[in-house]
Amino acid sequence: MSEFTDTPERAGTRQWLGLAVLLLPTVLLFLTMTVLFLATPYIAADLSPSSGQLLWINDIYGFVMAGFLVTMGTLGDRLGRRRLLLAGAVLFGIASIVAAFAPGPELLIAARAVMGLGASAVMPATLSLITTMFRDDRQRATAIGLWAASVSAGVALGPLLGGLMLASLWWGASMLIGVPVMVLVVLAVPVLIPEYRAPLAGRLDPISVALSLAALLPFVYGVKKLAESGIAAESVLTLLAGVLFAVVFVRRQLRLADPLLDVRLFANRTFSGSLGVYMLAAIALGGVYLLFTQYLQLVAAQSPLAAGLWILPAALGLVIVSTVTPALARRIRPAYLIAAGLTVSAIGYLVLTQVASEAGLPLLIVGFYILYPGIAPAMALIPGLVIGAAPAEKAGAASAVNSTASDLGVASGVALLGSVGAAIYRADMSDAEGAAAETLPGALSSAQSLPADLADSVIAAAREAFTNGLNAAALTAAVLSAAGAVLAVALLRRIPAGATSVPEIDEAKEVSAADGGAGRTTVAV
Repeated sequence: MSEFTDTPERAGTRQWLGLAVLLLPTVLLFLTMTVLFLATPYIAADLSPSSGQLLWINDIYGFVMAGFLVTMGTLGDRLGRRRLLLAGAVLFGIASIVAAFAPGPELLIAARAVMGLGASAVMPATLSLITTMFRDDRQRATAIGLWAASVSAGVALGPLLGGLMLASLWWGASMLIGVPVMVLVVLAVPVLIPEYRAPLAGRLDPISVALSLAALLPFVYGVKKLAESGIAAESVLTLLAGVLFAVVFVRRQLRLADPLLDVRLFANRTFSGSLGVYMLAAIALGGVYLLFTQYLQLVAAQSPLAAGLWILPAALGLVIVSTVTPALARRIRPAYLIAAGLTVSAIGYLVLTQVASEAGLPLLIVGFYILYPGIAPAMALIPGLVIGAAPAEKAGAASAVNSTASDLGVASGVALLGSVGAAIYRADMSDAEGAAAETLPGALSSAQSLPADLADSVIAAAREAFTNGLNAAALTAAVLSAAGAVLAVALLRRIPAGATSVPEIDEAKEVSAADGGAGRTTVAV
């Protein structure tokens, strides 16, 4: 049973202040994932990256963060969650400064990768520390709900703050947002938040760490190459290598007394089902969000500030729905809330499939305002379901797996759906030459040196090609979101409304036996 004590203590002022401090880096880390969306055209103009480099600038942060989350979450359980949080905050702050002043795309990509490494240490520590700070079930559910709302706020506020920065500063300023936040974390966390190490955590297995990276990184690279250039020997071989190392990783974890990741947790339908739903929702949102923000600027010709302001109402809706969802879950089964939200999102994505390159802004905004708050129930409830399905001493690893699903999902969405859009753009612009055939920013830049009539023709064709890519990506996202809704009902419907614990289902009996045979799993909703 993932309970802390038989007579849980209620949190006081210090714990709530500590929660406020933990929510700041949570907002920041997810903000960093989307803050460059509006800055992408400016980075393209300033640093002249290739189309592949432009995608890496946006998604390398999320991929590295996702790749190291499990390792960092387990390290936190063993070495101390607060200690790892502080180390990650320092690394993130230093890398942010390097990224802000990067003179070329290569250094920017490298700095964003190091930022992802720092974030991978911070993210699982924030959620797992919350589970140890709040021992009362109701307070813990509230705290996790606020954590989920902060994730929503970060994803939503990234483009808005990026737009505000671009209105008066340069794109690198958006990278400096994290520096004062991490300074505050380093100063306040040791005062407000106690250290936690899991008792009898065991030693870290370096081979498992290497295998986890060997499984994820080739797979990610293969997916990107497949999306960029189609089926080729390089992409197929790297994908197969990733799958092979994943199989070896799982087999090793099953043999170890102290695994890096207890893969038996996935036998719990609540645990694995929640993560699957989260991945599908995040993939759909990540890719469409990037294309949406680019449409605002490059097709609808909105300024960065105006684009951010267009996003603001949807962002507020996302935060509001994330905040009220835990209260609704006391009366309505979480599965139905999550499925209803993802169904609404699917409708919003379908609206985006009808957006045109000319006069398409109203329909674009309507679709986005429908789809964006729809993901909020999943963001609000799934972290609690995942953490509650794991033993307390594995909260760090469980929170890391939860964050991995979210981060890898968003980053995969940027790579996969962004590449879908890019592939359709290149196909539609196959008759164009040079940079105009690669990206819409390239076409806009090339048109500046052309005669007026020809420039207008190139720009119109490029905007139409980009919009066709957005339409296709939105249709893919609608299918993914609908699949997530079906999966939520199929796998999570047995969790009752208002439950703090639910019976173990058949698939999880092995987990229950391994963890002491309690037969029930605490679920914070």
